[in-house]
Amino acid sequence: MAAGEVIDSLAAVVRELAENAIDAGATRISIELDPNSWRIRVVDNGCGMGLEDLQQAALPHSTSKIRVSRDLTRITSLGFRGEALHSLAQLSQLSLYSRLNPDFQTQNSEGLASSSDGYCIQYDRHGQPISQETVAIAPGTIVVVDQLFGNWLTRRQSLPSLAQQFRAVQLTVHHLALCHPAVTWRVSRSNQDWFSIYPSSSSRDILPQLVRSIDAADLREEWRDVDRGRIYPLIGLPDRCHRHRPDWVKVAINGRIVRSPELEQSIVGAFRRTLPRDRHPVCFVHLNVPSDAIDWNRHPAKSEIYLRHLEQWQEQIQEAIAHILNLNPSSTPDSLYTEKIAGRVTQLLKTAEASEQYGTPDSSLTRSERLSAIEEDKDEEKFDEAAPLPSLNAVAQVHNTYILVEHPSGMWLVEQHIAHERVLYEQLCDRWTVVPQESPVILNHLSEDQVEQLRRLSLDVEAFGDSAWAVRSIPQALVERDDCADALIELSLGGSLDVAIVATACRAAIRNGTPLEPSQMQTLISQWQRTRNPRTCPHGRPIFLALEESRLSRFFRRHWVIGKSHGI
Repeated sequence: MAAGEVIDSLAAVVRELAENAIDAGATRISIELDPNSWRIRVVDNGCGMGLEDLQQAALPHSTSKIRVSRDLTRITSLGFRGEALHSLAQLSQLSLYSRLNPDFQTQNSEGLASSSDGYCIQYDRHGQPISQETVAIAPGTIVVVDQLFGNWLTRRQSLPSLAQQFRAVQLTVHHLALCHPAVTWRVSRSNQDWFSIYPSSSSRDILPQLVRSIDAADLREEWRDVDRGRIYPLIGLPDRCHRHRPDWVKVAINGRIVRSPELEQSIVGAFRRTLPRDRHPVCFVHLNVPSDAIDWNRHPAKSEIYLRHLEQWQEQIQEAIAHILNLNPSSTPDSLYTEKIAGRVTQLLKTAEASEQYGTPDSSLTRSERLSAIEEDKDEEKFDEAAPLPSLNAVAQVHNTYILVEHPSGMWLVEQHIAHERVLYEQLCDRWTVVPQESPVILNHLSEDQVEQLRRLSLDVEAFGDSAWAVRSIPQALVERDDCADALIELSLGGSLDVAIVATACRAAIRNGTPLEPSQMQTLISQWQRTRNPRTCPHGRPIFLALEESRLSRFFRRHWVIGKSHGI
């Protein structure tokens, strides 16, 4: 077992007692903090304890979760060492109230528990009971920790400010709620309600309660079976949900959020070139790992772990995130997203209505008739994971900039430049090709660093006089471009190969304002649809705006009864 202090702060007390409550099967947990008397009270509706277990609960290394030594290699509970209550008995005035819950098939040494009595026991600093009485309480357990660190005042003085400690408590509860979404949480401090978290069947409904700027419509989730367990990625779509700091890249393993720099880097890498500059992803990944593939005894708080087959888990996490980010049918805009953009889309349509330009060409009328034939309730349709991608049909070009695309559940506006930029970027990543030039490109006044940068990109660069350089090979994407020299100057100022690829893709992509033939539009849309990350360009900008048929139907009142809509 890893040595170290288990109870070192208010947050540590909350963490240990809340984890015990979750292990006991609780679905409601109430936490009360009183900083004036250094008092923490945790109430749960779990299985409860009988009298015999209560009498031993605060003894050193006393636990009901480990029966034999080999259980240490197959941990399935959050707590298992039996250290927390004993540490609290040493550092505070500890009292336990408990009554067996008839909803649980709890067994004690005398067989199936059937007692309806509740008991209260107070403990001395060695974990021995010093008083015992029968009390009337609801089924479950109440733990009262009073005068924490009262016999160790130097520890109180070395703790951070109360504001920092409260933030740590809040973060602890948030982490547990995210891993265990079926639990209801109520937290108060100084006899005033602080915050509550309502339960759900999914972490997707929990995260927006924790971070108010995040909307459930911007999140996607998926349980994915893998070779050695299951992966649950909950991600914020990068075109609509990101953070200034990497504070919501979280990894949980078997019900507990842990620090794992290797797995966190894999998550960040999975969002590479899909986010705006200096922005970070919103991503929570929960791994269900076989108990024999993990060792919790790396850190006293179990916040760091040893995970076997780490590289394989990294690859599987990236594959799971890439699958959600793609435009497969299960990740196309759903009803939540439709509601999210409802205000913006409605405002867009109302602006057009206010201009009173109601004349509609025959071609638009035909397209409207075709749209009206599409089924109304595509939002509720369930797709098979292996099903083909939704059919996208390029209909028209708007202002020589946007391509209007029809698909089974509505229409999208796709910006042609950044869609083509995404296509070229992924093609260049897969095959960075440099081709020789019969007539070299002459560049003037390059520094030594710029010349070295071009050579790092596998370009053939030679001195051509006193202050000029001849570039005799260039990236294939820049062949026959009039601005090839400017593009090479831009490449010489970059850093890594990836930066050069992004710059090349941006330079070579179709410019906004360029008219396209219908066949060219359809080719571009088909290529873009097959990219690995079609939601954003390599700079992180969103590529398309979705206008769902269900939203259009509501706006044009096509869901009304005919008599009502005609005033009959």
